[in-house]
Amino acid sequence: MESIAKSNFFNQSAKKVRKELQFIRGKQVDVALNTLQFAPQKATTVIEKTIQSAIANYLQADETNELNADGLFIKEAFVNEGPTQKRFRPASMGRASRIRKRSSHITIILTDENKKRK
Repeated sequence: MESIAKSNFFNQSAKKVRKELQFIRGKQVDVALNTLQFAPQKATTVIEKTIQSAIANYLQADETNELNADGLFIKEAFVNEGPTQKRFRPASMGRASRIRKRSSHITIILTDENKKRK
């Protein structure tokens, strides 16, 4: 069984978030959360919250069976570019320079460890 969690409109560029996602792809959830806990980057807090949301979605999906979150691993973790806010800043000699404030959409997909072996 799979569960999906998304964080949309995160105010950081997708390029910076991809650096952090490469460390957790394909790992078990416990290992990934432990790795993110001690990383100093800004993106790790949002990635960690997204993983926690995916775990909650997994446990909520089927209430009849007793599901265990210990056997989960990260099947997919990717980030897409969101909208870019365009701002201007005064420059020398009466010009204006453009500032781009980029955003991103983070998606994390968790699955059972049984499906990993198949």
